[in-house]
Amino acid sequence: MYQKVTAILLRFMSKATLFKWGFNLSPMYRSTTAKIIRVTDNLLEVAIKIPLNYKNKNFVGSIFGGSLFSATDPIFMIQLMWILGKDYVVWDKSATIRYKKPAYENGYCTFKLNDELLNDIKKEVALKGEMNLELKTNIHSSKGVVFCEIDKTLYIATKKHYKQKMADRK
Repeated sequence: MYQKVTAILLRFMSKATLFKWGFNLSPMYRSTTAKIIRVTDNLLEVAIKIPLNYKNKNFVGSIFGGSLFSATDPIFMIQLMWILGKDYVVWDKSATIRYKKPAYENGYCTFKLNDELLNDIKKEVALKGEMNLELKTNIHSSKGVVFCEIDKTLYIATKKHYKQKMADRK
């Protein structure tokens, strides 16, 4: 369903605009309390804000750790899916979050990729059919105080390789 709606909406708006508003209007992402505040035209950079409010405040008054994590969970995966295109499969494989300080104020996080990384991904996947990619980001205050560090591992493969791999498992 989401793919069909996306195809229709891309006729009327840019990928960056659809990425931002698609996330911000999605019930799944809205429940994290986060909002995407910026997406570059090439989708290589996505910035989010996690406001401290009554929906995500924990017993001691800071942002609940699960809210911090869930706000960041889908971004790298969807970002790479949109950039790499339909010939690739991208899945979240694992994630680690290390809490550094309580978030007693709004949190911010930026998801940055670059052309060099994308070229490396395409080369390795072309050579091996698949790869695991490690990415890192932080959630921080507006003054740069780090609340937590996040490590994500994504699985990336060509669709052909992935289909064959799934067929071999049966």
